[in-house]
Amino acid sequence: MKNKTGHFKLKKELNLFSMTLYGVGIILGAGIYALIGVGAGIAGNMLWFSFILAAFLAIFSGLSYAELSGMFPKEAAEYNYTKKAFNKETLSFIVGWILVIASIIAAATVSLGFAGYFSHIFGGGIKLIAIGLIIILSLINYIGIKSSAKFNNIASLIEVSGLLLVVVIGIFFFNDIDVNFFEMPPGGIPAIITTVALIFFAYIGFEDIVNVSEEVKNAKKVVPKALVYSLIISTVLYILVSTIAIGVVGWEKLASSKAPLTEVVSMKIPQAGVLMSIIALFATSNTVLILLIVGSRVLYGMSKQKTLPKSFAKIGRTGTPYIGVILVALTTIIAASFGNLGFVASLTDLGIFIAYFFVNMSLLKLRYSKTKYKRTFKSPSIGNFPILAVLGAITCVIMFFYFELKVWLVEIGALLVGFLIYKFYNKK
Repeated sequence: MKNKTGHFKLKKELNLFSMTLYGVGIILGAGIYALIGVGAGIAGNMLWFSFILAAFLAIFSGLSYAELSGMFPKEAAEYNYTKKAFNKETLSFIVGWILVIASIIAAATVSLGFAGYFSHIFGGGIKLIAIGLIIILSLINYIGIKSSAKFNNIASLIEVSGLLLVVVIGIFFFNDIDVNFFEMPPGGIPAIITTVALIFFAYIGFEDIVNVSEEVKNAKKVVPKALVYSLIISTVLYILVSTIAIGVVGWEKLASSKAPLTEVVSMKIPQAGVLMSIIALFATSNTVLILLIVGSRVLYGMSKQKTLPKSFAKIGRTGTPYIGVILVALTTIIAASFGNLGFVASLTDLGIFIAYFFVNMSLLKLRYSKTKYKRTFKSPSIGNFPILAVLGAITCVIMFFYFELKVWLVEIGALLVGFLIYKFYNKK
C-alpha cells in the first residue's frame, strides 16, 4: 500500500477479533505447553497460585499498555512511550533494543521447542528442524501481516482447543489422586515467587499487540480492548489448566515429563497423546511467528525514529518491512544454535520486566505531564494517580531479585551492545 508520496506503507488490515486472537495466540504459545512442568517442579501443588500472581503482574502492566496504546498507537511502542515521557533518546533506544533481543532469543528457543515435539513424532535433527521452521515462518512474515494473521488465527484456535481438551479431561478425571492444592512447596513462598519469575514467560505477548498498531483498523479503540480481552482469556485458561493438570497426574509426574500436557491427556485417553503433541506444534510455531513479526516491527519503528539505519524502515510491495524481516530471521537462526529453555525463558523474562518497569513509569510521568492528552482508555487510578501502574513498577523491581547472576550478566551484555550501536549511528 502506498502513501501520498508514492512510498509503500503498512496496511491497516486487522480488526478486534484478529487482534484478540493475535494476543491470545502468543500468550498461549510455548510457555504453558513447555514450562508448566518446570514450574510444577518448583511450586508443587501451589503452581496455580504462581499463575495467579503472574497474572496480576501481567494485568498491572497490561492496563498501562492499554492506556498508552490509545494515546500513541505506533510501532516500537515501548520506545515511543519512554521517549514521550522522559524525552531521553538513549533510554528509549535501550528499552526498544532489549525488546528486539528478547524477541529474537525467545523465537529461537521456542523454535527449538517445536523441533523437540516434531522430532519426537517424525524424527529428524533438532537444530535443522528449528532452522527450517524459522525460514518458513519468516517467509510468511515477509508475505504480509494479513497472511501472518490468517495463520495466527488458525493456530490460536488450535492451541486454545488443546488447552480446552485438558480442561474437558479434567472435568471427568480431576482429583483421581489425593491432592492438597494448598500444600506449600519445600522452598516456601520464595519458591512460589521464583516460579512466577519463570512462568511469566507464559504471559509474554500481550504487550506485542501494540507493536502492530499501525496495521490495525481504528487502533486507538481496538488495541486496548484486544489487550485486555486476550489477558482475561489467557489467565482463566492458565488457572484451569494448571489446577487440572496437577489434579490428574500430580505435580511430580508433571515436573518429570518432557511433554507435560501430553502426559495429562495420554494418561486418561492414550490415543489423544499424539493429537496433543500436534497441537503443541501449532502452539510453538505460532509463538515463533509472532515473535518474528514483533522483532521486525520494533526495528521498523526505531528506524522511523532515526535511531537505527533508515533501511530498516523500507516497506516492500507486500506491505512489510522486509529488511527487518530478513535481519531478524538471520539472527534468530544464529541464536537457535544455542539455548536452554529454562535459562532463556529467564533471560527473556528479565528483559521484559525491565521494559515493563519503564512502561509503567512512563504512564506515571505522562499522567502529570500530559493531563489534557486524549485517552481512549484509562488505567485504574486514585484521583489522577495511576495506582496499578505504580504497583506494576514495584513488582517488576521485586522480580529483579529472583534472577540468577548469569542471567543478569547476559542481559547487561546485550544492553551494552545496543548502547554501542546507538552511539555509533548517533555519531554518524
